[in-house]
Amino acid sequence: MPHQVYIGIGSNLGNKKENYLEALERIAKLPKTRILKESSLYESEPHGDSKEWYVNGAIQIETEFKPEALLEKFKNIERAMGRKKVRKKWGARIIDLDILLYDSLMMNKKNLKIPHPEMQSRKFVLIPLSELAPQVIHPVLGASISELLIGVKDNKRVSLARL
Repeated sequence: MPHQVYIGIGSNLGNKKENYLEALERIAKLPKTRILKESSLYESEPHGDSKEWYVNGAIQIETEFKPEALLEKFKNIERAMGRKKVRKKWGARIIDLDILLYDSLMMNKKNLKIPHPEMQSRKFVLIPLSELAPQVIHPVLGASISELLIGVKDNKRVSLARL
């Protein structure tokens, strides 16, 4: 049976919108996977040392891949698009694909944590995700995505992209 998965996508190097759209195309070509919904694109102020603003968004997919296999597919897409190993947390990246939610699964492995451990504190994740799934419940926190967005303390700017 297919799984419902929400993915966060971001880019802050090169032609960010093109990078984002290329990642969508590559995800759409994965076997046993289809994109169900796409959020608007957003421009978001960077966290950490990076000076380049991000283009962010979220998608909902249906897939038959298990979480670890899906993560590996996403890592392959990131590498194929030219992403280098990021040494610094929140460093600049050509593309970033994050599994935010996978059904109502809770997983805490070294290389994969579901739900994404920082999603509830990031406006650039919650705003596009709330566009797709405002009533979806965070399996650990027991609050809906829209409730998490109302309570988020993140003061970084996020606005609809004007690209």
